[in-house]
Amino acid sequence: MSTTDGHWRRAAAMSVPPARALGQHVVDHLRRLIITGELPSGTHLVEAQLSEAFDVSRGPVRDALRQLETEGLVESRRRGVFVIGLTLDDIEELYGLRRLLEVEAVRLCLGRQGVGYEAASAALDRMRAAADAQDPTAFATADLDFHSAFYAASGHRRLDAIWQQYRPTFAGMLAVTNAEDQDLAPTFDDHAALLRAVMSGDLGRTLELIEEHLDGSHRRMLSAYSRFVASP
Repeated sequence: MSTTDGHWRRAAAMSVPPARALGQHVVDHLRRLIITGELPSGTHLVEAQLSEAFDVSRGPVRDALRQLETEGLVESRRRGVFVIGLTLDDIEELYGLRRLLEVEAVRLCLGRQGVGYEAASAALDRMRAAADAQDPTAFATADLDFHSAFYAASGHRRLDAIWQQYRPTFAGMLAVTNAEDQDLAPTFDDHAALLRAVMSGDLGRTLELIEEHLDGSHRRMLSAYSRFVASP
């Protein structure tokens, strides 16, 4: 299969938000299509065709493909760039990695003196507004900002750098798992409870809530995978 196939081209032609860089628009859109399986494993990503479909020059497309290769979603071969996609093993690895990272991040936060959680609180406020408006895109962005706040507050630069490397992949996965939720309010409530536990300094309760949160997200991702990717 190549990028000449499929109905994804109609979606790619949608207008680019003026405030966003062209390359970021391309990479975000391609990532979503790969994670949902609309661009399945083995698809040949041809720069010229992508440039035409997104109505951009080849530069942003080339940047997008490099970013996706860094994330392990595509790979360069002798004949060009091809989609790898997400397998069940990839999903298990990613959630296992996130569990290790996030548990350590909150441990460090709770072990430091004078840590402020203003960024997490501000992100939670945006999550509430997005949940009230039933805006899954804004909700997903605020959700990731919420979790990113703990990495930033941990004081561990390299831990934060690893999270930032994988955050785009989790952003794409979160966009998929949000499709599993008819109501965003329960997810907001889970995050509010997590922030209360962190701010109270209750490490045991915090770790329990993180485990529950990641388990729920993991289950929704597997459900979405079975529907969007594994199904014929």
